[in-house]
Amino acid sequence: MPVTPPEASDQPDPRRRILIVDDHPMLRRGLAALIESVPGLTVCGEAATRTAALEAIRANPPDLVIVDLMLGDSHGLDLVKDLKIRHPGMPALVLSMHDEALYAERSLRAGARGYVTKQELDDTLLMAIQRVLAGDIYMSGKLQARLAAHFVAGPTPETGATCEGLSDRELEVFRLIGQGRGTRQIAEALHLSIKTIESHREHLKQKLRLASGVELVHRATQWVEHELAG
Repeated sequence: MPVTPPEASDQPDPRRRILIVDDHPMLRRGLAALIESVPGLTVCGEAATRTAALEAIRANPPDLVIVDLMLGDSHGLDLVKDLKIRHPGMPALVLSMHDEALYAERSLRAGARGYVTKQELDDTLLMAIQRVLAGDIYMSGKLQARLAAHFVAGPTPETGATCEGLSDRELEVFRLIGQGRGTRQIAEALHLSIKTIESHREHLKQKLRLASGVELVHRATQWVEHELAG
């Protein structure tokens, strides 16, 4: 008696689909292996740039996008803002090498549903993924305490003289100055005009209350060194 082959299942994959956006291939592979080890989760794609990420989302929409802040063609916050506008129901979780003290609040304001540092992989990242997929916002206890303190204290007169008073674009220019890049190099890296970068430099001096370009470079270099040391 002939055996009838089993019919192919037309049931959708019940696993939650995650897109990884990071410009380091080895880290993407490590993240993919970590995520795939959890029942109910699967990696549906990887991307190294903002452009590639948007294309991947159009071709194969995920349930969650994990975004690194430093991408090959832009800042990760630009992608987070894109998602908020183009795909408002698609949550983003920022994963960054930078300490949360400055970038976590910016990420949440941009539309991210959580922030995890790359020093907190494994259990912390998986917990953040599950929480965001459940519709919640993930914040570390330290970040929750800082936001609560800011809410209670309110704005302070000193805020304008610190990096917290900078816009996302100004902070990115500030970071590149601290890495030793000149105006033309920064313009090329951010795909902006030299005139625009010069304008940003002037705004940085005003906001940080610096008298010269030399002071700006010194302050930016110190900030970058502190970020790397942290």
